[in-house]
Amino acid sequence: MTCNVGSTDKTLRIIAGLIIIALGVYYQSWWGAVGAVPLLTGLLGWCPAYLPLGISTCKK
Repeated sequence: MTCNVGSTDKTLRIIAGLIIIALGVYYQSWWGAVGAVPLLTGLLGWCPAYLPLGISTCKK
């Protein structure tokens, strides 16, 4: 897995993921689990959705 998520993208994904998870916990909704997707892609620095589109925000 090569990096295809840049630093700004990572930061935004991690923040968004944490907010979604927190809202899911606050409202006691399983939708908070959706926050795991941007959180994990931000932490890993790799987004599988970027592969078929040929997108990379990572500086090489």
